[in-house]
Formats: sequence, C-alpha cells, structure tokens
Amino acid sequence: MSTESLWLIVLACAAATFIWRALGVVVVKRIDAQGAFFQWVNCVSYAMVAGLIFRMIVMPESDLAAVSLTTRIAAVAIAFGAYFLFKQRLVAGVLAGGLSMSAMAAWLG
Repeated sequence: MSTESLWLIVLACAAATFIWRALGVVVVKRIDAQGAFFQWVNCVSYAMVAGLIFRMIVMPESDLAAVSLTTRIAAVAIAFGAYFLFKQRLVAGVLAGGLSMSAMAAWLG
C-alpha cells in the first residue's frame, strides 16, 4: 500500500468523524436533556456502574481476589467518608479508596 493511499484513508476517516460530529451539534439543539428518556438513560447508567462496583467488591477477579472482603469493604467505606468529608468531590473519594485499599492490602496482605 502506498503512502498516498494511507493518507487518503486517514483523511476519509477524519472527514467521516467530523461529519458525524457536525450532525451531532445540529441534532443536540433539539434534544431536551431534562426529558423522561434522558432521565431514564441516566438512571440506567448509574445502576450499571453501581452493579459493576458491587460485583468488583463482592465477586472480584484477578489480583483483587487476593484482597480480603473486609479490606475491600473498609476501602469503600473510607472512600465514601472522604467523598462526603471533602464536599462530594469524586477525586477525593477515588483517591482515598484506592490509597487505603493499597495500604491495607500491603500491610495486612
């Protein structure tokens, strides 16, 4: 395959991407983000994330399975505590949960 062919493929992919983005900008002006459908999508996405997090805590796979259930639950409790302590900042909760899990796994493990 020649260099010119590769450049044509890259340009065609870029054009296709930008066309869909432009159509998205046009369509998004007509969508009611507070409508019932988008509220339902929001609820379903939160439920899926909560289910995946629950599964990671209760039925872990890979290296996380080596950490005890007590340690995983304690890390989640610390993450929630930090999240609310720092005015509902997600970064604080994620950092506190990750660091506390790592520390407890290293210390107890």
